[in-house]
Amino acid sequence: MILLVGTVISLFFVPWILVKAWILPLPNSIQEQVNETLSHGFDGMIVYVDKGPDKGVNTDNNAPQFYTAGWHDKQLQIPAKPNALFKIASISKLYVAVSIAKLAHSNQLSLDQSLDEYFPELIGKIKYADSITLRLMVQHRSGIPNFTSSAEFWSDAPENKKSHLDYALAMPTSFAPDEGYEYSNTNYLLLREIIAKVTGHSHEQFIQDNILTPLRLYNTFFSLNDVDDINNVMSGYYVGVDEDFKTAEYGMLATAEDVGLFLRALNDSSVFTNTTEKAIYDDIYVYEHGGLVPGYQSLAEYHKDIDTVVVQFMNTTDFNGYEWNLSEISINRIVKIVEKQIN
Repeated sequence: MILLVGTVISLFFVPWILVKAWILPLPNSIQEQVNETLSHGFDGMIVYVDKGPDKGVNTDNNAPQFYTAGWHDKQLQIPAKPNALFKIASISKLYVAVSIAKLAHSNQLSLDQSLDEYFPELIGKIKYADSITLRLMVQHRSGIPNFTSSAEFWSDAPENKKSHLDYALAMPTSFAPDEGYEYSNTNYLLLREIIAKVTGHSHEQFIQDNILTPLRLYNTFFSLNDVDDINNVMSGYYVGVDEDFKTAEYGMLATAEDVGLFLRALNDSSVFTNTTEKAIYDDIYVYEHGGLVPGYQSLAEYHKDIDTVVVQFMNTTDFNGYEWNLSEISINRIVKIVEKQIN
């Protein structure tokens, strides 16, 4: 009887929405999967799929394909647009890591330099500042706490009175350098400042000149202030909150196509000037990423075995719910559909 009661109680806590999303029969098409994913509680969705030039399965001379469902703007009843601008959040770390690799290759910085060499004012404020290297910061092995893990950061958002770094400085060090791993936005906050220090201009300008312009990524922006028409930005929604997060400033924005083109260039090495630059990047960071801020969650993946880039944007979030898990299930199912189409 105790076992039976325990089993019944445990079943109550099973995330059935995830079980359902996982075990549903795999649709025959990506559009069917996108429609199915939307039914799990998302307001809008954009998917970009680039199957590569040698697969012979894309239409229109192997052009990448776009799939949408739901709303670009729920209040105005505007359907999701494949070319909408989206807040890509931490996907932007890929652009920063590429920049660090390029600067290391040109000897404008060294990955083995320590944090205190760039920020002597942080000695005594960040523990181990003299032994935290740029390499460890790129790899999230610095031990510098993540400012977005501070409850105060979110209670003060979206217009924080303190600098983002102040939230991290008020938190204890997570671990000694290279003694652990913790994903920390503070690492990349500081890396962006280091790029500005060594180049003499903003990290945005360096990324523009060395990544966006060479790759002709004309629909990638660093801020809402750079966007001519905010109506081109997809609305963002948080479960249980009656607010459109479109006007909240969360950094970089891009179309799914621009993210896909960048990810392709990162993985086929065309974003790098030579093999040495690529080798530096190989040693410090990853080749795909996700992003999450209120109202916006994104995944950008490259699958080498099928030479396919998949970018997935969803404009509904809930940090305490299963939305992120559902997005991972969704993109995994999309990849399986692509595999079936190719094979």
